[in-house]
Amino acid sequence: MTLAALVTHEIGSLAKTPWRLKALSGAQLGESDVREAKVWAERLKIPDHENLLKLLSKGHGFSKEEKTEIVRYSSLYAIRLLEEAGLDLVWDGEQHRVEMYEFPVRQMNGFIFNGHVRSFDNKYYCKASCTHTPGFEKPFHVNEYDVIASLAKKRIKIPVTGAYTIVDWSYDEHYLASVIPGKKAIRESRHEARKRFLADVTQNVIYPNIKALYDHGVRYIQIDEPAATTKRDEIPDFVETTRQSIGDLAGKAFFSIHICFSDYERLFPEINSLQGILDEIHFEYANRDTRELGVDAKKRKGYEILQKFKGTSFKVGLGVLDVHTDFIEPPELVRDRILYANEIIGDPKRLYIAPDCGLRTRTWEVSYEKLKNMVEGRNLAAKALGL
Repeated sequence: MTLAALVTHEIGSLAKTPWRLKALSGAQLGESDVREAKVWAERLKIPDHENLLKLLSKGHGFSKEEKTEIVRYSSLYAIRLLEEAGLDLVWDGEQHRVEMYEFPVRQMNGFIFNGHVRSFDNKYYCKASCTHTPGFEKPFHVNEYDVIASLAKKRIKIPVTGAYTIVDWSYDEHYLASVIPGKKAIRESRHEARKRFLADVTQNVIYPNIKALYDHGVRYIQIDEPAATTKRDEIPDFVETTRQSIGDLAGKAFFSIHICFSDYERLFPEINSLQGILDEIHFEYANRDTRELGVDAKKRKGYEILQKFKGTSFKVGLGVLDVHTDFIEPPELVRDRILYANEIIGDPKRLYIAPDCGLRTRTWEVSYEKLKNMVEGRNLAAKALGL
């Protein structure tokens, strides 16, 4: 898959519209919800949006088929938001999913849900226990891709939550059952149980889903692993899990991994063994950076970890937007972050430009303005580099 220099994309999720959330949860929609759908439809040039407005005017009691149509429109809106902002690679920001953990786990066998736990920013996810060997009935990202492919005008990527994060964010009531407290080598026994859990999720669920996407024509696949650095002594296990998740598909599609808000130093040098398997590694940088213009190390202190990529073949997923603030990064700031990164990496074709993480905690208005400025900043950087 050949892509140009300084490719732009949105790294993860977008917020879900109030009308989608209310319709699917059974809450009553009001006039303001229909009005918002109309305003964004006109802004994003959504065709046939009158059909959606008529459907939303029902207010409540939507059938299964009507809910499916509302999700399709929600997907269309999100795709158009990214396309109108000018991004090169698009998807729909999780409009088909609850969120990145609960959605895949609900499609699997071997788990039961216990309730919600806090993640960050007063956001919660529903946490599950693994009670027997994980598996799944059928690939669970293919239908989502079919809908997105029918709507998108630009190239498409599909993110997949990685095995390590699924395992780390779940309770283990199955594999640890064989570990007997008080026995010798308890730590080693727990580690072996953890490795079996990881191997089963990887081989029984993640690789088959990625393979199904590849067989369906998807050529840009992002693996989300926010938990990658949670346990220092398991970095080799995370690396091996990533290797097995891609398997014999390495080199046949473009594989990116997204890791955010972590101690990235822990990943090196082990992650370097994934060269030739992973194409791109995306970290968060802007959240650690200053808002001052400039291309010197003092101004661009959030990008220090880039030094680790010198001498590697990885493409660098460059976070240039802070997703935890409503601050709209000026194009000139985005430009300088890109130019500084290029001084270190030395090849703009190795830089992929994106927010630090998903924008789901920001409103669409803020997300749209951030992304538009990101594209404009990329264009300013490209001009400065003579591209």
